[in-house]
Amino acid sequence: MAMEDECLLKLLLPNSSWNLEKAVCSHGLFMMSPNHWDPLSRSLSRPLHLSDGLDDNGHASSSSSSVMVRIFHPQEIPNSLHVKVYNTGSVSLSSKEQETLLGQVARMLHLSETDEKNVREFERIVSEESKENDYMRNFGGRVFRSPTLFEDMVKCILLCNCQWPRTLSMARALCELQWELQHCSSSISIAEETEMENFIPNTPAEKESKRKFNVSKVATNLTSKISRIETGSEEYLKLDVVGATKEDVNSSSFQNNIEDDLHTLNEPSVGRSCLAAEGREPYPCDRIGNFPSPRELANLDKSFLAKRCGLGYRADRILKLAQAIVEGRIQLKQLEEVCNEASLTSYNKLTEQLNKIDGFGPFTCANVLVCMGFYHVIPSDSETIRHLKQVHARKSTVKTIQMDVERIYRKYAPYQFLAYWSELWHFYEQRFGKLSEMPYADYKLITASNMVTNRSRKVKKSKKC
Repeated sequence: MAMEDECLLKLLLPNSSWNLEKAVCSHGLFMMSPNHWDPLSRSLSRPLHLSDGLDDNGHASSSSSSVMVRIFHPQEIPNSLHVKVYNTGSVSLSSKEQETLLGQVARMLHLSETDEKNVREFERIVSEESKENDYMRNFGGRVFRSPTLFEDMVKCILLCNCQWPRTLSMARALCELQWELQHCSSSISIAEETEMENFIPNTPAEKESKRKFNVSKVATNLTSKISRIETGSEEYLKLDVVGATKEDVNSSSFQNNIEDDLHTLNEPSVGRSCLAAEGREPYPCDRIGNFPSPRELANLDKSFLAKRCGLGYRADRILKLAQAIVEGRIQLKQLEEVCNEASLTSYNKLTEQLNKIDGFGPFTCANVLVCMGFYHVIPSDSETIRHLKQVHARKSTVKTIQMDVERIYRKYAPYQFLAYWSELWHFYEQRFGKLSEMPYADYKLITASNMVTNRSRKVKKSKKC
């Protein structure tokens, strides 16, 4: 690559002990496309937009172009984070574009003064309350997030009511779609059904038949679980929907949503075919684009989006979110301004606004608010119940989980989530090894079944006898 196609930007760090690896590899979001963490060089690569995608009124503007960046932290320059920008062409980046790129990097890595204050305060509380827990002190106090609030909101939708491998697949498919929209939009009309069918390549028959066979097994299991839900059983926790009592999942739509998911999984699409290639590194790759912007998604057909990216019922929620942003009914800039003051009042105000968005129930809202810097509420799902059982010997249920986490982690207020998450992250690393060193192909192995310890398996086996 010619030198004129590259540009090096620098970002001042709060202190010389700041650690890129800790800041990035601190949440599963770093594993989701288009993020790519390289364990060897300890650098993060992904595309970033050259503009924030919002006009002066906070409405979604026309789609901006993207550039690939690589973020790294030279050991010889401890107070400076480097951002190498690729494919800039012969024209230099404007000061506004440089500011936008660095702003996105700072958001991902929590590099504001408020973030640094939170880190120091969390470390102080931990040193007083958990002298025996080195992992909590070493966590870093930063939880990785996306460069934009919209990307965080969509990814929080992908986290709800879904196993981790599929969440990864859906995020990747959305980035593949963004590449296709950028490179194929002139030759197809994505709003017309007939042209959509031509736009979607078929998955090879052999792999598709195998997938359908697996899905049939899933359908049988899910049907059984749905029947248990209707009789009041709490075994549906295995579907990771604890706390999703309003919009995340409700009694009237839960079965329809799962049937929609199963139907989508049977549909041939590029999104499905990428599952067979999950062991392949995403970079270099000529089919991965940036995470799509609201405007890029707003005019798509719901059925096309659901089929292409394997989103199921989530496609409708993501489309409505994108359309509301484009039309100005949801103003991301105003939402982020509210969270600049991390108070209970601003939290309640944001919760009220987010709850009005279709698909944003308690679990999804809580995750979005964590991404916005509120750490006093812990998003609770089946993973939380499993963790409390394995680590704290608590037999929590849907009804008691929120009360249980409040009781266990209240001594870390107002950073209860950071304490809980550092503990959970430590448990993951005990189980899978250091996550920052995990190969891309192994990300999909982080599943509920793989989190069960040998001791738990023995207990379950003895109960069956």
